[in-house]
Amino acid sequence: MASNRIGRINEEIQRELASLIRTVKDPRVHGLVSITAVETTSDLRYAKIFVSVLDKSDVKEVVKGLKSAAGYLRRELGAALNLRYTPELLFVEDDSIGQGAHILSMLRDPEVVKPANPANAHINLEEDEE
Repeated sequence: MASNRIGRINEEIQRELASLIRTVKDPRVHGLVSITAVETTSDLRYAKIFVSVLDKSDVKEVVKGLKSAAGYLRRELGAALNLRYTPELLFVEDDSIGQGAHILSMLRDPEVVKPANPANAHINLEEDEE
């Protein structure tokens, strides 16, 4: 039951931070910044925030900007959420979207992915029937 509560808190933190990131005035935090996941410790003291950025060249600068704005974000999060402790925010770069795109491109490449049954490799599904 406690894990369900932590999961709901993680979702609420993710939702609130997604709206609060737009209010950060740090010039390093720009472009399309997404919160992909939140992992909170069981005692609600720390929350690891996974951040994804559309422009991959600026990821490190955006994470530095978010780390410097962590105090502001924590204060605003504490005002929005009704928790005994507002967790300390630890921002981490997340590349799961890029990894997913890479795996998808590999799956679409016929040189990488072989047919499931080698005996059926001679069957061409894209033949035109005449």
